[in-house]
Formats: sequence, C-alpha cells, structure tokens
Amino acid sequence: MTDSESIRRAEIENAAYAVMSEVGYKSASLLAIAKRAKASTETLYRWYGSKPGLFAALVEGNAARVSALIDNVLEQQGDPLAGLERLGPALLGMLTGDRAIALNRAAAVDAAETGQLGPLLAHHGREEVASRLDRLLLRAKEAGQVSFDTVAEARDTYFNLLIGDLQVRRVTGAMPVPSDDVLAKRSVHALACFLQLYSAQPGA
Repeated sequence: MTDSESIRRAEIENAAYAVMSEVGYKSASLLAIAKRAKASTETLYRWYGSKPGLFAALVEGNAARVSALIDNVLEQQGDPLAGLERLGPALLGMLTGDRAIALNRAAAVDAAETGQLGPLLAHHGREEVASRLDRLLLRAKEAGQVSFDTVAEARDTYFNLLIGDLQVRRVTGAMPVPSDDVLAKRSVHALACFLQLYSAQPGA
C-alpha cells in the first residue's frame, strides 16, 4: 500500500466514524461515508467490499496499536511481565476509547438486526489481540514467572481484571473516557491481582 493510499484510507475511516456517530451504523451508508471523505463509492467497494467489510477494517485499525505493541514486546525477547505491564494501559485505553465504544454500540444495535457486527468485532478485535497475548503469557510461563493450566483461562482472567465493567459503562454512557492516570492505576492493580492468582512463586 502506498503512502497516499494509507492517507486516503485513514480519511475514509475517519469519515466512517463521523457518520456513524451522527446517524448510527444502520443509517451510515457507504454513499454518505464516501461523500464525507470526498471519495467515490467505487473506491470504498474496491477497498472494503461492503459496509461490514469497512466495519471490520475499523475494528482492525483500532486494535492495530495494541497488536503492534505486543508484537514489539515479543520481538524484543525481554521480560514478559514487564511487557505485560507496559501493555495494560494501552490495551485498556483502546478498549475504552471513543472508537471502540462507537464500534461496540454499532454491534449492540445490529445484534437485533443482521447480527453480523458482533462476530466481526470479536474476530478482528479481541481474537487478534488475544492470540498475541496468549504468546506473551506462554513466554512468561516458560520463564517461570507464572503458572496456569490453560493459557485461555489465564488470558481471560487478565482481561476481566483489567477491563471489568469499564467498557460496558462507557458503551452505556455511564462514565467518560478514563484518564491516563486511571488507565495506569487500573493496569497496575490488574497485574498485581493476576500475579496473586498465577504467580509461579506464591506470595512473591
């Protein structure tokens, strides 16, 4: 992909978020998004295939920063738990940020209509991040830092400790975007609780 295509895709995806925030996913036609982005509908169909395809791209793009951060930690071969500590605020910030909330609201509304968006959100968002997090947790286990029976159980426990009901409260409008300080403190607490459950050296 050329730099100009990357810039154009970013403009289209920004337009998609803007249109969705104004009229909701159901009424956010590709034509309206194309007009907002000053692009042709042919370009949108060529790049994304359909409106669900564009939605999937939005989910992938939103998760890309966290996925790249985990990939970087894995490539550096450093301390897995130190990497998890750095990851926490970024992961929580992504999941409670405005873009993730817009995507989750769209999927919630669509559940009673087409039912297409929930699986797309899970596959292109959580599952992409989860597969990378599994590798990081397995590396921590190999290093003797943590102990667990299945990586899926350990990963889901970490997700639940980190996120709790924050994303639901954001989706329902019960709380604003968490501050960096809240993200940092929540992440530290989640990791500490995780290690109480899974540390290979209990009481350490």
